[in-house]
Amino acid sequence: MYSLFYGNDQVKVRQEAHSYAESILEEDQILIKIEGGTYEDGQLSSLSNGMVLFGLPPVYLLDTPSIDSLFYEELLLSLESLASSAQTFVIIENSLTAKDKKVFEKFAEKISEFKKTATDRFNAFSMADALSRKDKRLLWVLFQEAKRNKLATEEIIGVLWWQLKTMRLAKLTKTATEAGIKDFPYNKAKRALSNFKEGELENISAKLLQLYHDGHAGRRDIDLALEEWMLTI
Repeated sequence: MYSLFYGNDQVKVRQEAHSYAESILEEDQILIKIEGGTYEDGQLSSLSNGMVLFGLPPVYLLDTPSIDSLFYEELLLSLESLASSAQTFVIIENSLTAKDKKVFEKFAEKISEFKKTATDRFNAFSMADALSRKDKRLLWVLFQEAKRNKLATEEIIGVLWWQLKTMRLAKLTKTATEAGIKDFPYNKAKRALSNFKEGELENISAKLLQLYHDGHAGRRDIDLALEEWMLTI
C-alpha cells in the first residue's frame, strides 16, 4: 500500500510524512529513504514485488520522486502495483497537477495535502526536528525560511547545537532525570538516535562547532558554511 503527503507547505508535508512513517513502524522494523539522486531504474518494481524471508519488511519513504524524471515516471506507472504490494510506501511530493493528483488518488490508502497560509509563523525549532531525522532537504528549506524571517545565523546554530547536545546526552544516559532534561525532548532525542551511525553525532557536532568559530574568525562565510554542513549531515 502507499500513502501520499504533498503540497506547497513542504515543512508541514515532510513533518507529517515522517511522523506517519514513524508511527506505523513496528519494533525492529526499519525506515528506508529513496531519493531521486539514489534511485535506480526498475527499483520500484523490484521493491513492490519483493519478499522478505526473515523479519518485517522495511517501510519505504519515497522522497520527492518528481525531482527525478525517471523516478517520477516509474512511480506513476507503478501506483497500482504499490497499492497491492505487501510492502508499505510513504510518498513525499510537492504540489501536484490536477491530472497527477487523480492518478495518485485512484489507488492511495491515504492522501494528505498541506497548503501554506498567510498567517503561518516560522518555528525555529522545526529545524531541530529536521536535524534529528537527518532530513537534510527539509533542514535546508527551513534554513532559507529562517533567513527570510530575519533569524540570525548564530541563533539558528544555537537551535541546532541544542538538538545535537540533547541527542548526545540521551545517548550517554538512561533516563531524562539523569540527563537533566524534561521527559518529552529526552524521549524524542532517544528515538532519534537510531537515525545516526556510531560516531556520527560527535562528528557533525564537531563540524558545526568548527564552522561557528571559523565564521566568527572571518575564515569562512558562516551562512555558506552552515548550508554546506546541512547538506552533508
